[in-house]
Amino acid sequence: MARLKTMVVYLDHAATSPIRPEVLQRYTDYLTVLGNPSSVHTAGQTSRKALEEAREEIAKAIDCNRNEVIFTAGGTESDNLAIKGLFWAQNRKDARRRLVLSAYTEHHAVIDPIEWLEREQGAEAVWIPVDECGVINLDWLAQFLAERADEVALISLMWANNETGVVTEVSRVTEIAKRFDIPVHSDAVAALGHIPVSFAESGLAAMSITAHKVGGPVGVGALVVARSVKLTSLVHGGGQERAMRSGTMNAAGAKAFSLAVTLAVANLEQHGTHTSELRDQVIRGVLQIVPDARFSRGEAPGLPDNAHFTFPGCSGDSLLFLLDQAGVCVSNGSACQAGVTAASHVLLTMGRDEAEASGCLRVTLGASNTAEDIQKFLDALPAAYAGARKAGYTTS
Repeated sequence: MARLKTMVVYLDHAATSPIRPEVLQRYTDYLTVLGNPSSVHTAGQTSRKALEEAREEIAKAIDCNRNEVIFTAGGTESDNLAIKGLFWAQNRKDARRRLVLSAYTEHHAVIDPIEWLEREQGAEAVWIPVDECGVINLDWLAQFLAERADEVALISLMWANNETGVVTEVSRVTEIAKRFDIPVHSDAVAALGHIPVSFAESGLAAMSITAHKVGGPVGVGALVVARSVKLTSLVHGGGQERAMRSGTMNAAGAKAFSLAVTLAVANLEQHGTHTSELRDQVIRGVLQIVPDARFSRGEAPGLPDNAHFTFPGCSGDSLLFLLDQAGVCVSNGSACQAGVTAASHVLLTMGRDEAEASGCLRVTLGASNTAEDIQKFLDALPAAYAGARKAGYTTS
């Protein structure tokens, strides 16, 4: 993969990954293909063929049936379609089913639709507890369902946490839910291309994925919906995508997405080995430079390319900006919050106080990174941390 030329060190691959050169080439090639995939003439059917080839490629990469792949504009749309669509479908069948179970460590693309359903649609959110490392309490979930399963519309739990990298045993969640015939959705955006993801083996009703986290373009994703599952559409019009997502389909984006996913899955083992070595270098170096820093997920299972820390006595924003001035690009959490600065809701849910949840930093790695990149980050960290501590922590 081509090295980034506009940044000295890019360690924020969980926010977005650089587009793979071969994916970019395919994308630009297919942007010139004329035709609406819904049209019956030759040009339209040429575009349709490209779209269906992409659907087949993605299905093969994530182990699902091609008809289960519903193209969307990305992870946020997929999460909204899954959560709202499943809730409406379940609640329409049985008005008692008002409860939506999730965890407050989820991405806001899951939390916000659930809270919207509470405000506008009569739903009730139930937040499953997590431990200090962010691991879901599955015993609590099983006990809750044993007592109130008849009221539950759906469960939504992410496959891997986008901030801390903690991995959830999705198959255990679905095994518990299956006893009570409750559909489970998972946001697998942070997991795809980083750890093995099999839709067929997961037992999920629906799964969200996106292109730009695996070396594809921004603006295309998918919701994988089991063939037996019915959900209510958010967007009505031409009835495309099994009538779940109307609108002209993005054939060029789909073709780029499918190649990105295929390459990411094919290189999964190599990626894991490469990035886990760099991650361990990051962890060792950070804890040597700042002994009071805390590796956020502790001993919990996690992604091979994610290292998330809290730093005492300083704002994560100050640390981020000072590192950026030194030419190192990292983050302090989700990049999908429109630039809003706040304490990490993930860490707060894990039991950290406001100060600790505000002093976090996430390093996420990709194929383009090298040991030299990590050393540059570690070389920049002492001065950045000293400056951030001097600026101090404020609640404003």
